[in-house]
Amino acid sequence: MSAPAPATTVTTADAGPAAGPAVPAGPREAYREALTALAAQDERVICLDSDLGGLERSFGDRFPERYVSTGIAEANLFTVSAGLAARGLRPYAHTMATFAATRATEQLKLDVVGTGLPVRVVATHAGLSAAHFGATHYCLEDLAVTRALHGLTVVVPADAREIGPALAALHELDGPSYLRLGRSATPPVHAGDVPPFRLGEAVTLRAGSDVTLVACGPLPVSFALAAADRLAGEGVSARVLQIHTPVPFDAAAVAEAAAATSALVTVEEHRPQGGLGDAVAEVVAAHAPRPVLRVAVAGPLPGRVDDHAGLLTATGVSADAVHAAALRALALAPPGRPYPS
Repeated sequence: MSAPAPATTVTTADAGPAAGPAVPAGPREAYREALTALAAQDERVICLDSDLGGLERSFGDRFPERYVSTGIAEANLFTVSAGLAARGLRPYAHTMATFAATRATEQLKLDVVGTGLPVRVVATHAGLSAAHFGATHYCLEDLAVTRALHGLTVVVPADAREIGPALAALHELDGPSYLRLGRSATPPVHAGDVPPFRLGEAVTLRAGSDVTLVACGPLPVSFALAAADRLAGEGVSARVLQIHTPVPFDAAAVAEAAAATSALVTVEEHRPQGGLGDAVAEVVAAHAPRPVLRVAVAGPLPGRVDDHAGLLTATGVSADAVHAAALRALALAPPGRPYPS
């Protein structure tokens, strides 16, 4: 492969709202469209595939000289990507989340994050979004792994329309990143234009003064919004804080929400250990102690195949679970907010 051509500047999404034509409903389709558009602007973009299906057509047919299939060999995928990044290219390495964060953790840690090279790991089928494939394809530990790898930027868009702006922002980074995507379409979380996407900045989706619902990921954010609407009908003012960048984490926004409300509930498509709940609890304990309850995938997984939302509900993550947790958290809060705000 020849040396890369001079880079073409790609405009990031922090200049204004991401308005425009609707994107495909599914996250993978929205991502492929965004990556192909990015490649048309920047000749450094290289697509590396692990036999996921779809990229060979959407990207490979248009840019065959910049499409590389390593097959189902995730360790090789990351090592080859690191070598291309060392040559000045911008590789996008694609695999399922469970294989990115568990099967190839050593190469992710040493070849990608350890070198600080600008490899973009794109992890699909995250959480329980591959519910129809069964337990081998669930991924409920990847945020714990990636949060622990110093220097890795981690992004979790909440709906398909956030993916293009997120990709544009990640493209400008000089270091490695991990983009966590689901598999199939989920409800949109933004009523109008997508807010400006800025790495490391939380988004307040609902204002509120009683309890804060901190959510990460498509269905968790949707559940938090539905729970906030139900709480409002019961006279409870719930703030909804979306975390689209677990790393770097917006500790200031969480500390401010903790100081302004009586309790917090975290909502995530992940195990309770090492994910969003831990990140929030660390900040709250240090800055404005309040009750923090976690809505996360807990206990053994059901021994059945189900759809995405059904499996999440069966494992304790739903709008009803968020609503109940908010009421429990408020009941635990000391009266009168005795802590300084």
